[in-house]
Amino acid sequence: MSGVAYEIVDVFTDRPFAGNPLAVVYGGDDLATDQMHALAREFNLAETVFVLPPTDPAATYRARIFTPEVELPFAGHPSVGAAVTSMRRGLFPPGEVVQECGAGLLPITVESGRATVTSGAPRLGPPLDPAPLLELAGLTADDHAEGAPRSAGGGLDWVFLPVRRQALAGVRIDGPAAERAGITDLCVFSWSATAGEAHSRVFVPGTAVPEDPATGSAALGLGLWLVATGLLPGEGTSAYRVHQGHEMKRPSLLECTVTASGGVATRATVGGHVCPVARGEIIVPPFIG
Repeated sequence: MSGVAYEIVDVFTDRPFAGNPLAVVYGGDDLATDQMHALAREFNLAETVFVLPPTDPAATYRARIFTPEVELPFAGHPSVGAAVTSMRRGLFPPGEVVQECGAGLLPITVESGRATVTSGAPRLGPPLDPAPLLELAGLTADDHAEGAPRSAGGGLDWVFLPVRRQALAGVRIDGPAAERAGITDLCVFSWSATAGEAHSRVFVPGTAVPEDPATGSAALGLGLWLVATGLLPGEGTSAYRVHQGHEMKRPSLLECTVTASGGVATRATVGGHVCPVARGEIIVPPFIG
């Protein structure tokens, strides 16, 4: 049986068996969408990324990103992981590359063992009532911190719920309540203005991987939320860090910036390290479509 090459890498960590595991697949140019999806279900990780030749001459490569359930237009840890792994495999040298994906053409700076991704067009939703979000997270009104919950994203949108640092460990997502509220992508976080960093937990209720140990797209969206809430400056570029995955025993560090003008965030970046863990070949599943 024919097969395709893959690597398993841990993203947003400088050591293996931490961060967010990712399957990066090569040689799948002739795979149909349903075959890619079957492979993503077999790996059963938060995401599997297929590195393909670009269709846009301005791009260095194309990335198709799948969860076990759906194909995504963009995700942070697959973008960082695919860029670093592809450079290490000799597809391109260190420096500036352009990833083609469902969210468009995204600039990525690739170095030895790490990469930084620039967001797509920023999006910001209206303020939301915190009460139902706190309830579905198993929290109370006393756990709510400064700032109204709202959605934000620079490639993939998340709902952001600010809470006290002490409340994070106690978050227990009520799946049926989340479904009733239409909440499928939720970032519960605490912010320290003094340290310039957040501690975060990211949930995708009802999916094969209901909590994510490191989420680049949520880290990007958080920067947009912080500017909109006035917790980061509305002019210039600010750096911030996101700690995630500690409650899952997969500690992760996401290093970010957000650039703003006139009180509005215009772009964000997220970067981190990538550690190789395993490599091999997996057979091509039968065509189903």
